[in-house]
Amino acid sequence: MFDAQLRPLIDRLLNPIGRGLVTLGVTANQVTMIGAAFGLIAAGCVAAGLFYPALWFVIANRVIDGLDGAVARASRSSDFGGYLDIVSDFIFYSAIPMAFAVARPETALAAAFLIFSFIGTATSFLGFAILAEKHHVTTQIRGKKAFYYLGGLTEGTETILLFLAMLVWPDYFSVMAIIFGILCWLTTGTRVYAAYRQFND
Repeated sequence: MFDAQLRPLIDRLLNPIGRGLVTLGVTANQVTMIGAAFGLIAAGCVAAGLFYPALWFVIANRVIDGLDGAVARASRSSDFGGYLDIVSDFIFYSAIPMAFAVARPETALAAAFLIFSFIGTATSFLGFAILAEKHHVTTQIRGKKAFYYLGGLTEGTETILLFLAMLVWPDYFSVMAIIFGILCWLTTGTRVYAAYRQFND
């Protein structure tokens, strides 16, 4: 929901850093893998019950996630780079609730529902992108991307704010997971409807 509004500001902040990294020989894929490592460390901290250290690793993961795009824009981007970025994102998104279930088994059902809901948003997002590519539908409202980015109520920004709130108030994980999961299904529904309107020819 907020990704499109924040994208210009994020790009202005990170693009100069991305250009600097390119001059040092750093590639976008290297940055993506470093970000993925921070995300998995965050999940490990959550699983161990270290919620505040996890919070900082989550923030680091998201900053680096934006930085790999800045590096790609300053150099030669590739389709594989976009693929690697989205795969690492969805692994990270599912790893955090799974880690909560490990740390606090009583939250396992809520964590499972949240991951189940993420499957809906992920498949509706990627399915639309596949059809958009087939029909030559493009957009740059969220910046230059490797494939079509379809918005919704629960995008990357909202998901990260959710994770940060869960790490600050872990006792309310289950409530937040269920509410956000419901919002995810609303997002999935609107995306399916958008695909129906756009591609039902």
